[in-house]
Amino acid sequence: MQTSALLGEGAFGIVAKCRNTKTNQAIAIKVNKSRPDVQQEAKLEIFILEQLRQLDPDAANIVKWDGFFQDGERVCLKFELLDQCLWDYIRDRNNQGLPISEFRPILGQLTSALSHLGSVGIVHADLKPGNIMVVNRHESPVKVKLIDFGLACPASAVNPSDCVGTVGYSAPEVVLGLPYNEASDMWSLGLVAVELATGVPLYPLPDHTRYIKLKCLDDLEQIMKVRRGPEDGQSLFVSLIKKMLAIDAHQRITPSEVLRHPFFNPGLSNSFPCIAIERPHRINLQKGETKVWIIGSSYIRRGESDPGSVKGFFLLKGSFSFPLLPSACSHRGSFDCWA
Repeated sequence: MQTSALLGEGAFGIVAKCRNTKTNQAIAIKVNKSRPDVQQEAKLEIFILEQLRQLDPDAANIVKWDGFFQDGERVCLKFELLDQCLWDYIRDRNNQGLPISEFRPILGQLTSALSHLGSVGIVHADLKPGNIMVVNRHESPVKVKLIDFGLACPASAVNPSDCVGTVGYSAPEVVLGLPYNEASDMWSLGLVAVELATGVPLYPLPDHTRYIKLKCLDDLEQIMKVRRGPEDGQSLFVSLIKKMLAIDAHQRITPSEVLRHPFFNPGLSNSFPCIAIERPHRINLQKGETKVWIIGSSYIRRGESDPGSVKGFFLLKGSFSFPLLPSACSHRGSFDCWA
Protein backbone atom coordinates (compact mmCIF):
# COMPACT_ATOMS: atom_id res chain seq x y z
CA MET A 1 0.00 0.00 0.00
CA GLN A 2 1.43 3.38 -1.02
CA THR A 3 0.22 6.63 0.55
CA SER A 4 -0.16 9.56 -1.84
CA ALA A 5 -2.14 12.25 0.03
CA LEU A 6 -3.76 13.21 3.33
CA LEU A 7 -7.51 13.56 2.85
CA GLY A 8 -8.55 14.54 6.38
CA GLU A 9 -7.95 14.13 10.08
CA GLY A 10 -9.89 14.15 13.30
CA ALA A 11 -9.90 12.94 16.90
CA PHE A 12 -9.90 9.34 15.64
CA GLY A 13 -6.80 9.67 13.43
CA ILE A 14 -6.40 10.41 9.72
CA VAL A 15 -7.86 9.47 6.34
CA ALA A 16 -5.26 8.97 3.60
CA LYS A 17 -5.45 8.46 -0.13
CA CYS A 18 -3.50 5.32 -0.92
CA ARG A 19 -2.74 3.18 -3.91
CA ASN A 20 -2.84 -0.60 -3.84
CA THR A 21 0.48 -1.51 -5.42
CA LYS A 22 -0.90 -4.89 -6.52
CA THR A 23 -4.06 -3.64 -8.26
CA ASN A 24 -2.97 -0.02 -8.86
CA GLN A 25 -6.36 1.04 -7.48
CA ALA A 26 -6.71 4.28 -5.50
CA ILE A 27 -8.58 3.88 -2.21
CA ALA A 28 -9.21 5.80 1.01
CA ILE A 29 -7.87 4.38 4.27
CA LYS A 30 -9.07 5.52 7.68
CA VAL A 31 -6.11 5.06 10.04
CA ASN A 32 -7.31 5.04 13.64
CA LYS A 33 -5.04 6.08 16.48
CA SER A 34 -3.58 3.39 18.70
CA ARG A 35 -5.22 4.73 21.87
CA PRO A 36 -7.34 2.07 23.61
CA ASP A 37 -10.53 4.17 23.46
CA VAL A 38 -10.08 4.82 19.72
CA GLN A 39 -9.35 1.13 19.14
CA GLN A 40 -12.63 0.27 20.85
CA GLU A 41 -14.52 2.81 18.72
CA ALA A 42 -12.93 1.32 15.59
CA LYS A 43 -14.17 -2.13 16.58
CA LEU A 44 -17.68 -0.76 17.04
CA GLU A 45 -17.52 0.91 13.63
CA ILE A 46 -16.45 -2.39 12.07
CA PHE A 47 -19.46 -4.03 13.72
CA ILE A 48 -21.77 -1.45 12.10
CA LEU A 49 -20.04 -1.77 8.72
CA GLU A 50 -20.52 -5.53 8.88
CA GLN A 51 -24.27 -4.97 9.36
CA LEU A 52 -24.28 -2.66 6.36
CA ARG A 53 -22.85 -5.39 4.14
CA GLN A 54 -26.49 -6.49 3.79
CA LEU A 55 -27.05 -3.40 1.63
CA ASP A 56 -25.94 -2.55 -1.89
CA PRO A 57 -23.73 0.51 -1.22
CA ASP A 58 -24.54 2.12 -4.56
CA ALA A 59 -28.30 1.66 -4.27
CA ALA A 60 -28.22 2.68 -0.59
CA ASN A 61 -25.99 5.74 -1.18
CA ILE A 62 -23.47 4.68 1.45
CA VAL A 63 -19.71 4.41 1.09
CA LYS A 64 -18.37 1.04 -0.03
CA TRP A 65 -16.28 -0.66 2.66
CA ASP A 66 -13.61 -3.16 1.71
CA GLY A 67 -12.54 -4.57 5.06
CA PHE A 68 -9.78 -3.66 7.49
CA PHE A 69 -6.25 -4.55 8.51
CA GLN A 70 -3.94 -3.96 11.47
CA ASP A 71 -0.89 -1.73 11.28
CA GLY A 72 0.74 -2.46 14.59
CA GLU A 73 -1.86 -1.37 17.14
CA ARG A 74 -3.70 0.85 14.65
CA VAL A 75 -6.91 -0.36 13.02
CA CYS A 76 -7.10 0.65 9.35
CA LEU A 77 -10.39 0.65 7.44
CA LYS A 78 -10.45 0.49 3.64
CA PHE A 79 -13.07 2.44 1.66
CA GLU A 80 -13.73 3.41 -1.91
CA LEU A 81 -12.19 6.76 -2.87
CA LEU A 82 -14.77 9.53 -3.36
CA ASP A 83 -14.42 13.07 -4.67
CA GLN A 84 -15.20 15.78 -2.09
CA CYS A 85 -17.44 16.38 0.90
CA LEU A 86 -20.66 18.34 0.65
CA TRP A 87 -19.20 21.24 2.66
CA ASP A 88 -16.52 21.73 -0.02
CA TYR A 89 -19.06 21.28 -2.80
CA ILE A 90 -21.24 24.03 -1.31
CA ARG A 91 -18.22 26.26 -0.71
CA ASP A 92 -17.19 25.92 -4.36
CA ARG A 93 -20.54 27.55 -5.21
CA ASN A 94 -19.55 30.58 -3.11
CA ASN A 95 -21.93 29.49 -0.35
CA GLN A 96 -24.91 30.84 -2.29
CA GLY A 97 -26.79 27.54 -2.22
CA LEU A 98 -27.70 25.19 -5.05
CA PRO A 99 -30.65 25.48 -7.43
CA ILE A 100 -33.60 23.27 -6.54
CA SER A 101 -33.06 21.25 -9.71
CA GLU A 102 -29.64 20.27 -8.35
CA PHE A 103 -30.24 19.77 -4.65
CA ARG A 104 -33.57 17.92 -5.02
CA PRO A 105 -31.81 14.76 -6.35
CA ILE A 106 -29.17 15.06 -3.60
CA LEU A 107 -31.84 15.28 -0.90
CA GLY A 108 -33.63 12.32 -2.48
CA GLN A 109 -30.47 10.22 -2.40
CA LEU A 110 -29.76 11.06 1.24
CA THR A 111 -33.36 10.25 2.16
CA SER A 112 -32.90 6.91 0.41
CA ALA A 113 -29.74 6.35 2.47
CA LEU A 114 -31.68 6.91 5.70
CA SER A 115 -34.40 4.56 4.49
CA HIS A 116 -31.82 1.83 3.86
CA LEU A 117 -30.15 2.42 7.23
CA GLY A 118 -33.55 2.15 8.88
CA SER A 119 -34.20 -1.14 7.10
CA VAL A 120 -31.29 -2.68 9.02
CA GLY A 121 -32.00 -0.75 12.23
CA ILE A 122 -29.01 1.59 12.17
CA VAL A 123 -28.85 5.20 13.38
CA HIS A 124 -26.01 7.18 11.78
CA ALA A 125 -25.97 9.74 14.64
CA ASP A 126 -23.58 12.21 12.95
CA LEU A 127 -25.20 13.27 9.70
CA LYS A 128 -23.73 16.56 8.43
CA PRO A 129 -22.27 17.91 5.16
CA GLY A 130 -18.77 16.81 6.23
CA ASN A 131 -19.97 13.19 6.36
CA ILE A 132 -21.61 13.29 2.94
CA MET A 133 -19.36 12.75 -0.06
CA VAL A 134 -19.87 13.70 -3.69
CA VAL A 135 -18.85 10.71 -5.81
CA ASN A 136 -17.83 12.81 -8.82
CA ARG A 137 -18.49 16.58 -8.88
CA HIS A 138 -18.36 16.62 -12.69
CA GLU A 139 -21.29 14.20 -13.11
CA SER A 140 -24.85 15.39 -13.54
CA PRO A 141 -26.96 14.75 -11.61
CA VAL A 142 -24.48 14.61 -8.77
CA LYS A 143 -24.38 11.34 -6.83
CA VAL A 144 -23.67 11.44 -3.09
CA LYS A 145 -22.85 8.85 -0.45
CA LEU A 146 -23.01 8.81 3.33
CA ILE A 147 -19.71 8.14 5.13
CA ASP A 148 -18.25 7.90 8.66
CA PHE A 149 -20.13 5.39 10.77
CA GLY A 150 -17.89 5.97 13.79
CA LEU A 151 -20.82 7.11 15.95
CA ALA A 152 -23.47 4.90 14.37
CA CYS A 153 -25.29 2.33 16.47
CA PRO A 154 -28.25 -0.04 16.31
CA ALA A 155 -31.49 1.82 17.02
CA SER A 156 -32.26 -0.82 19.64
CA ALA A 157 -29.05 -0.10 21.54
CA VAL A 158 -28.80 3.70 21.68
CA ASN A 159 -27.52 5.13 24.95
CA PRO A 160 -29.25 8.47 25.66
CA SER A 161 -26.42 9.46 27.99
CA ASP A 162 -23.88 9.32 25.15
CA CYS A 163 -22.98 12.69 23.68
CA VAL A 164 -23.19 11.97 19.94
CA GLY A 165 -23.31 14.01 16.79
CA THR A 166 -22.10 17.50 15.97
CA VAL A 167 -23.28 20.73 17.58
CA GLY A 168 -25.56 22.47 15.12
CA TYR A 169 -26.88 19.25 13.56
CA SER A 170 -27.98 17.17 16.57
CA ALA A 171 -31.69 16.65 17.17
CA PRO A 172 -33.31 18.15 20.31
CA GLU A 173 -33.84 14.75 21.92
CA VAL A 174 -30.14 13.94 21.48
CA VAL A 175 -29.02 17.25 22.98
CA LEU A 176 -31.33 16.76 25.96
CA GLY A 177 -30.05 13.25 26.65
CA LEU A 178 -33.44 11.68 25.95
CA PRO A 179 -34.05 8.37 24.15
CA TYR A 180 -33.65 8.74 20.40
CA ASN A 181 -33.92 6.65 17.25
CA GLU A 182 -33.71 6.98 13.47
CA ALA A 183 -35.84 10.14 13.62
CA SER A 184 -32.79 12.01 14.95
CA ASP A 185 -31.09 11.45 11.58
CA MET A 186 -34.09 13.02 9.84
CA TRP A 187 -33.65 16.20 11.89
CA SER A 188 -29.99 16.34 10.84
CA LEU A 189 -30.94 15.77 7.21
CA GLY A 190 -33.39 18.66 7.42
CA LEU A 191 -30.56 20.95 8.47
CA VAL A 192 -28.34 19.63 5.68
CA ALA A 193 -31.17 20.34 3.21
CA VAL A 194 -31.41 23.95 4.40
CA GLU A 195 -27.66 24.32 3.94
CA LEU A 196 -27.90 22.93 0.41
CA ALA A 197 -30.62 25.44 -0.42
CA THR A 198 -29.04 28.51 1.16
CA GLY A 199 -25.30 27.78 1.27
CA VAL A 200 -25.00 28.46 5.01
CA PRO A 201 -25.98 26.56 8.18
CA LEU A 202 -29.31 27.20 9.86
CA TYR A 203 -27.71 27.18 13.31
CA PRO A 204 -24.27 28.45 14.41
CA LEU A 205 -21.39 25.98 14.38
CA PRO A 206 -18.16 26.20 16.42
CA ASP A 207 -15.96 26.72 13.35
CA HIS A 208 -18.40 28.82 11.25
CA THR A 209 -19.19 32.49 11.61
CA ARG A 210 -22.04 32.58 9.08
CA TYR A 211 -25.50 31.17 9.68
CA ILE A 212 -29.11 32.03 8.91
CA LYS A 213 -31.08 34.13 11.37
CA LEU A 214 -34.79 33.34 11.11
CA LYS A 215 -37.74 34.27 13.29
CA CYS A 216 -39.56 31.22 11.97
CA LEU A 217 -39.17 28.65 9.22
CA ASP A 218 -41.68 30.50 7.04
CA ASP A 219 -38.95 33.10 6.47
CA LEU A 220 -36.78 30.46 4.78
CA GLU A 221 -38.58 30.90 1.46
CA GLN A 222 -37.73 34.61 1.40
CA ILE A 223 -34.09 33.83 2.23
CA MET A 224 -33.96 31.42 -0.72
CA LYS A 225 -35.44 34.06 -3.03
CA VAL A 226 -32.89 36.65 -1.88
CA ARG A 227 -29.91 34.34 -2.29
CA ARG A 228 -30.87 32.59 -5.53
CA GLY A 229 -33.95 34.33 -6.90
CA PRO A 230 -37.47 32.87 -7.21
CA GLU A 231 -37.65 29.19 -8.22
CA ASP A 232 -40.51 26.76 -8.63
CA GLY A 233 -40.74 24.48 -5.61
CA GLN A 234 -39.47 26.87 -2.92
CA SER A 235 -42.73 26.88 -0.94
CA LEU A 236 -42.97 23.09 -1.22
CA PHE A 237 -39.40 22.81 0.05
CA VAL A 238 -40.19 24.94 3.11
CA SER A 239 -43.26 22.82 3.87
CA LEU A 240 -41.06 19.72 3.74
CA ILE A 241 -38.40 21.27 5.99
CA LYS A 242 -41.05 22.06 8.62
CA LYS A 243 -41.93 18.37 8.75
CA MET A 244 -38.27 17.29 8.89
CA LEU A 245 -37.58 19.73 11.74
CA ALA A 246 -40.59 18.84 13.87
CA ILE A 247 -39.53 19.32 17.50
CA ASP A 248 -41.39 16.19 18.59
CA ALA A 249 -39.52 13.21 17.13
CA HIS A 250 -42.76 11.22 16.98
CA GLN A 251 -44.24 13.85 14.65
CA ARG A 252 -41.17 14.05 12.42
CA ILE A 253 -41.59 12.91 8.84
CA THR A 254 -40.15 9.49 7.86
CA PRO A 255 -37.91 8.76 4.83
CA SER A 256 -40.75 7.12 2.89
CA GLU A 257 -43.01 10.10 3.62
CA VAL A 258 -40.30 12.51 2.47
CA LEU A 259 -40.08 10.81 -0.91
CA ARG A 260 -43.88 10.98 -1.27
CA HIS A 261 -43.92 14.68 -0.42
CA PRO A 262 -45.08 17.00 -3.26
CA PHE A 263 -41.58 18.56 -3.29
CA PHE A 264 -40.42 15.41 -5.10
CA ASN A 265 -43.57 15.37 -7.24
CA PRO A 266 -44.10 19.03 -8.20
CA GLY A 267 -46.90 18.10 -10.63
CA LEU A 268 -48.92 16.71 -7.72
CA SER A 269 -48.76 19.87 -5.63
CA ASN A 270 -52.35 20.84 -6.50
CA SER A 271 -53.61 17.39 -5.52
CA PHE A 272 -51.67 17.40 -2.24
CA PRO A 273 -51.81 20.95 -0.85
CA CYS A 274 -49.34 21.88 1.86
CA ILE A 275 -50.66 21.64 5.41
CA ALA A 276 -50.65 25.01 7.12
CA ILE A 277 -48.27 25.21 10.06
CA GLU A 278 -49.00 27.26 13.17
CA ARG A 279 -47.55 30.75 13.16
CA PRO A 280 -44.75 31.35 15.66
CA HIS A 281 -45.73 31.62 19.31
CA ARG A 282 -43.94 33.84 21.79
CA ILE A 283 -42.78 32.45 25.10
CA ASN A 284 -42.27 34.96 27.91
CA LEU A 285 -39.89 33.85 30.62
CA GLN A 286 -40.87 35.13 34.02
CA LYS A 287 -38.74 35.09 37.13
CA GLY A 288 -39.13 31.82 38.99
CA GLU A 289 -40.65 29.97 36.03
CA THR A 290 -39.10 27.02 34.23
CA LYS A 291 -39.84 27.13 30.53
CA VAL A 292 -37.61 26.03 27.72
CA TRP A 293 -37.08 27.32 24.21
CA ILE A 294 -35.54 24.74 21.88
CA ILE A 295 -34.07 25.79 18.57
CA GLY A 296 -31.70 23.51 16.73
CA SER A 297 -29.14 22.21 19.20
CA SER A 298 -29.66 24.77 21.98
CA TYR A 299 -32.08 25.07 24.85
CA ILE A 300 -32.63 27.71 27.50
CA ARG A 301 -34.38 27.40 30.84
CA ARG A 302 -34.86 29.14 34.14
CA GLY A 303 -35.01 27.44 37.50
CA GLU A 304 -33.05 24.99 39.57
CA SER A 305 -31.89 21.74 38.00
CA ASP A 306 -32.14 18.16 39.12
CA PRO A 307 -30.17 15.66 36.99
CA GLY A 308 -32.51 12.87 38.00
CA SER A 309 -35.71 14.62 36.97
CA VAL A 310 -35.50 14.36 33.18
CA LYS A 311 -38.25 11.97 32.13
CA GLY A 312 -39.24 13.40 28.77
CA PHE A 313 -40.92 16.43 27.32
CA PHE A 314 -44.32 17.43 26.06
CA LEU A 315 -45.26 19.78 23.25
CA LEU A 316 -48.13 22.06 24.23
CA LYS A 317 -50.04 24.40 21.94
CA GLY A 318 -48.57 27.86 22.36
CA SER A 319 -45.65 26.93 24.58
CA PHE A 320 -43.11 24.26 25.41
CA SER A 321 -43.25 22.77 28.89
CA PHE A 322 -40.40 20.62 30.17
CA PRO A 323 -39.31 19.05 33.42
CA LEU A 324 -36.26 20.67 34.95
CA LEU A 325 -33.17 20.03 32.87
CA PRO A 326 -29.73 18.90 34.08
CA SER A 327 -27.77 21.73 32.51
CA ALA A 328 -28.55 24.91 30.66
CA CYS A 329 -27.94 28.61 30.71
CA SER A 330 -30.30 31.11 32.30
CA HIS A 331 -31.82 33.83 30.19
CA ARG A 332 -34.39 36.53 30.83
CA GLY A 333 -36.61 37.66 27.97
CA SER A 334 -38.78 36.22 25.26
CA PHE A 335 -38.17 34.26 22.09
CA ASP A 336 -40.01 33.24 18.95
CA CYS A 337 -40.49 29.56 18.23
CA TRP A 338 -42.73 27.50 16.00
CA ALA A 339 -45.15 24.71 16.82
